[in-house]
Amino acid sequence: MKIVAVETFLVPPRWLFCRIETDQGLVGWGEPVVEGRAETVRAAVDELSDLLIGRDPRRVEDLWQLMTKAAFYRGGPVLSSAVAGIDQALWDILGRSLGVPVHQLLGGAVRDEVRVYGWVGGDEPAEVADAAAAQTAAGLTAVKMNAAGRMDRMPDRATVRSVVDRLAAVREAIGDDRDVAVDFHGRFGVAAARRVIPELAPLHPMFVEEPVLPEYTHRLGDLVTSTTVPIACGERLFSRTDFLPALQAGIAVAQPDLSHAGGISEVRRIASLAETFDALLAPHCPLGPLTLAASLQVAFATPNFLIQEQSIGIHYHDGAELLDYVLDRSVLAFGQGAIRRWDAPGLGVEIDEAAVREADRKGHRWRPPVWRHDDGSFAEW
Repeated sequence: MKIVAVETFLVPPRWLFCRIETDQGLVGWGEPVVEGRAETVRAAVDELSDLLIGRDPRRVEDLWQLMTKAAFYRGGPVLSSAVAGIDQALWDILGRSLGVPVHQLLGGAVRDEVRVYGWVGGDEPAEVADAAAAQTAAGLTAVKMNAAGRMDRMPDRATVRSVVDRLAAVREAIGDDRDVAVDFHGRFGVAAARRVIPELAPLHPMFVEEPVLPEYTHRLGDLVTSTTVPIACGERLFSRTDFLPALQAGIAVAQPDLSHAGGISEVRRIASLAETFDALLAPHCPLGPLTLAASLQVAFATPNFLIQEQSIGIHYHDGAELLDYVLDRSVLAFGQGAIRRWDAPGLGVEIDEAAVREADRKGHRWRPPVWRHDDGSFAEW
C-alpha cells in the first residue's frame, strides 16, 4: 500500500482538514490546524507531503519520525500541528486497513465511555450561569468557563471579586454534584494567579487551566505549592519535552491538543509520561470532529484519563458546527455527559467529503481577537 495523494481543506468556521489517499482506495482523515494560522499549517502539510507520497501509510511511527526529524529545524506549533493532522489520518488508514478502531491498536479499551465537558463563556455572572444551566440541561455533567475577560497583570480587588462571582454563579446554577473547570487562558501573571486561585478554592473548581503563559512554565511550581486547587495546562505545549518541566512542577492535569501536540502518536506518549507523575490526561479540543474523534480514541485506551473537552455550541463557531461535516452524528452524541465507545474502524467517523469540498471553496480567514488595555498596550486574549 502506498500514499498517492495528500489534500487539505480550509473548512469553516476555523478548521483545516487533511485527506490522505492510498493506491488501494483507502482514505484517512485528520485535522492539522493552528487556530488563526490555518493557511500556514496548510503550507507545512504540503511540504511534508514530499516525505509521504509513495510510502506505506501503515508505517505510522516511521513516518512520524521522518516528519518531525528529517530536517535541521524542528518543532514549534506549526510543524507539530501539521504532523498531528497527518498522524491522525495515518492512524485512520491503519485502523481501516485492519478493520479495527484505533484504540484497539493502542492496546485496547480501558473504559466503555468518555466523560466530556462543554464551554460556557465567562462574561457576566448571570449570563455564564444561564449558559452553564443550559449545558447541564443538555446532559453534560461538567462545564468549563473563562475566569475573566481582559485582565490586568495585577488586578484590583474589584476585579478579583468579579472572578470569584463568576464561578460562584456557575456553582450555584449547576450544584455540587457537577463539575466546573476555570480557564485563566494565560491572562493572569504569576502574582495575580497566586492571589486569585485561593479565593476560588472554596467553590471547588475541578481544575484551573493555564494560569500563566506557557513561557512561564518554570513558575508553575510556585502556583502548585500555593494552592490545593488542581493546576492544568498544555494546549500550547507540543511535545513530551515541553510537558516534562510542567509535570516536574506538579501539574495535576495535562492538556495536550491532538491537533497541536504531534497527533495520536505523541499524545499517547505524553499520557504515559504524565502517568509517571500521577497526573491525569484531559485533552484540549475546541476544534472539529476529527480532533475530537482522535482524542476519544486515545481516551478509550488511556488509564490516567480524566475528561474530554468538546466544542459543540462553542462561541468560536460562526456559520458551521462540530457535526456539520460528519455523516453519522450519533457516534459523537453524549448522553448523561459521556460519549460511548464505538468499534468502527480507524477514527470511527465518516466525513461528508462533498460537504468538505464545498466548504473549502469558501474557506475562511479566522483570526483571534486583538485586545488592548485601557492605556493602549497589548492585552492577552
